[in-house]
Amino acid sequence: MIEAMGTTRALILLCVALFSLLAINAVDVSYDGRAIKIDGNLNQPKWGHLKRLHEILKSMEDVLTQGSSNNIEYGNMVTATVYSYAGKSVCFLGNADSSMDATINFQNTQYKVPAWSVSILPDCYTETYNTAKVNAQTSIMVMKDNEADVEDDSNTLNWQWMHEPFVQMKNGQVLGSVSLSVPQLLDQKVVTNDTSDYLWYITSVDIKEDDPIWSKDLKLRVNTNGHVLHVFVNGGHAGSHYALDGEYQFVYETKVKLKLGQNEITLLSSTVDLPNYGAYFDNVHVGIDGPVQLVGRKDNTEIIKDITNNVWNYKVGLHGEHVKHFSEDNTNGWFTNGLPTDRVFVWYKTTFKSPIGNDPVVADLRGLGKGQAWVNGNNIGRYWPSYLADENGCSSTCDYRGAYTSNKCVTKCGRPSQRWYHIPISFLRDDGLNTLVLFEELGGQPYGVRFSTVTIGKVCANAYEGHVLELACHDNQVISEIKFASFGVPKGECGSFQKGDCESPDALSVITKKCVGKQSCSFHVTEKVLGPTGCKVSQNRLAIDAVCETQ
Repeated sequence: MIEAMGTTRALILLCVALFSLLAINAVDVSYDGRAIKIDGNLNQPKWGHLKRLHEILKSMEDVLTQGSSNNIEYGNMVTATVYSYAGKSVCFLGNADSSMDATINFQNTQYKVPAWSVSILPDCYTETYNTAKVNAQTSIMVMKDNEADVEDDSNTLNWQWMHEPFVQMKNGQVLGSVSLSVPQLLDQKVVTNDTSDYLWYITSVDIKEDDPIWSKDLKLRVNTNGHVLHVFVNGGHAGSHYALDGEYQFVYETKVKLKLGQNEITLLSSTVDLPNYGAYFDNVHVGIDGPVQLVGRKDNTEIIKDITNNVWNYKVGLHGEHVKHFSEDNTNGWFTNGLPTDRVFVWYKTTFKSPIGNDPVVADLRGLGKGQAWVNGNNIGRYWPSYLADENGCSSTCDYRGAYTSNKCVTKCGRPSQRWYHIPISFLRDDGLNTLVLFEELGGQPYGVRFSTVTIGKVCANAYEGHVLELACHDNQVISEIKFASFGVPKGECGSFQKGDCESPDALSVITKKCVGKQSCSFHVTEKVLGPTGCKVSQNRLAIDAVCETQ
């Protein structure tokens, strides 16, 4: 695509896309790939880097949207683009090579453009932004224990529990309300209509003694496009399986024990997330699509009884959803003794005090399997901490250059995709106890659940000369210490900075004076402010590591 539309023009569109992403996600709470973390904290340095891009593109809006453009090709995928309008010009220098930096002479001035980056010159002379040069702080977040519990030494949660019934048929009759009954397998999202993650597929099979399938070595084989499948036969749990690595279409086989006469077969399909983009995404079948077969074996020959076209009874949602076990008003039927663990289909309930202060609040759901969580009757989302990422593919370093792939810059290998779950402060009570309700689907242990607040532990930055650096803690914090500061050619990364061969001897004292004791501070990264470095380089850098403390 880059070759077809011109290197810089394509990269400019990338800048515009990043601008749009920031504008959209200024109030978004999603995963850490976004500018705002799921707990509401700024995802620095992403947020700061995109904020600066937002400001620059906004300042050039008229020229970019109404002006004419002219491309200058330098070869080796390096291009300059000049936009002109009403006597004003703005310029972009783009280097689409994924490995080689480029030095070019543009309008009698030399510029170094890092590989796979765009430099923005709002006046066609001064570089104010480069996509590869991040001049925003990195915030290192820390979790703090719930001080409300620590104060009275009551950090042990008291749990209640209740079973979620999975027996859906008795004596050939389906229990409870049936949505519909048809002799075919239906699309889960159509039947549930986005009212629940769960859809029951219920049928019965009559087995006679002369049935070819009848044997003691029987399996049930289910083809599904659902994310999770639970199988129940004659009121017992026969097995569960979930899709791996995003491959939602899978075949599950499990041994089953049938009896002569009528046998009850119940399948529960559970979804985790549905696609909401791409061509014809709404036509993608979800749930059990078949075939569904009973498989026997006699004399080394496989015998199949296909029950795909049986009459299937459909029930939407869990019993606990219908009677609202998650509601604060639902206090009946909860057990306080004999807490079951590592068992499928269990509801858990406990109470906790609201954490002190206004920092974002999270629930640590380690030890649990998969399910959903509610606080004071409000759903805080699905959880699945037992699902671990692949142990392979991570690297201690990240090379952003080149086209994006899902294997680029992978982190947290062998760990849950999410362990901490945000609880909006508006869900919590100012005083008194809060109620947490969990539906545990796969089996887990609630003893490890804890509540914490999220705050900034330290901030660090690796900023380039000529830019303004802003350091900021939370509103209730101050910068208490500058642990490291070196202006020149520092080495290393956040948390492991080291001094280079040359540096300004004044940088640490200047920054300490400007920042310590304040919630935030900002200053120009220049030799005039931080002192001369004596380094024979085209551009000095500032590495800084600062501590944030709550007042």
